[in-house]
Amino acid sequence: MRNLLLVLWLGAATAAADTQITVPSHALMRLPNAGSALQLERLEVADHATLLIPATLTELRIGQLLMGREARIGVAPSEQALRLEVLDGEIAPGAWISARGAAGSYQRPATAGREIHLKLHRLTFDDLTLDVRGGRGTPGYAGLDGAHGQPGGCTWGQASAGHDGQDGSDGLAGAAGGKVTLEAAQHVEVERLRVLLDGGAGGEAGAAGRAGRGGKAKGCLLYGVDGAPDGKPGQAGREGPAGPDGALQVLRF
Repeated sequence: MRNLLLVLWLGAATAAADTQITVPSHALMRLPNAGSALQLERLEVADHATLLIPATLTELRIGQLLMGREARIGVAPSEQALRLEVLDGEIAPGAWISARGAAGSYQRPATAGREIHLKLHRLTFDDLTLDVRGGRGTPGYAGLDGAHGQPGGCTWGQASAGHDGQDGSDGLAGAAGGKVTLEAAQHVEVERLRVLLDGGAGGEAGAAGRAGRGGKAKGCLLYGVDGAPDGKPGQAGREGPAGPDGALQVLRF
């Protein structure tokens, strides 16, 4: 944990001044919020390491990109497109660049996959995944449970019925998948690149409110009071619809 924190601190403190960045194996590093554009001579993300790109960065140019096995580059969601240009790259199997949208919550809606403009001059790789899927929709609210009925008194009144549970609300729609513009030199084998453009899944349905229990029967000295019926449970909401898929455009130069 200390090593991880040290890497995070060093990354934030030195990345802006250093044009060569290395993320050690199994470590996590975040580029600093030092502006909208950044140019690196060399970027190495070692095996099982992760580099995070902040939402404020909209242009990243890399002279040499090295990604180890299962290496990750995570791109924060944003409404602004990210332009990523790689002059020369070597990618190990299982590498992944993720620019997925964020899932919705009760505080904020789901966000779309980030728009990516990827320009590849030279790239050696077996497989590489670019993930711009949309975020999952906000879940529906659960219906409130019905209140319980009250038992009747022995001298007056009668037991009251349980109240009905409320219906759950519907989940909201998933966010759209991102748009990808891929510019690649003629010798780059773009068919090896897997691009995930799916819209986000719809938000989960809100659960139904439970029925309230009816007032219980009550035995009294002179007479008894019958119990009251339970209320009815509410209806569950519906899962939200999936968001629209993104789009991919491939250009050769």
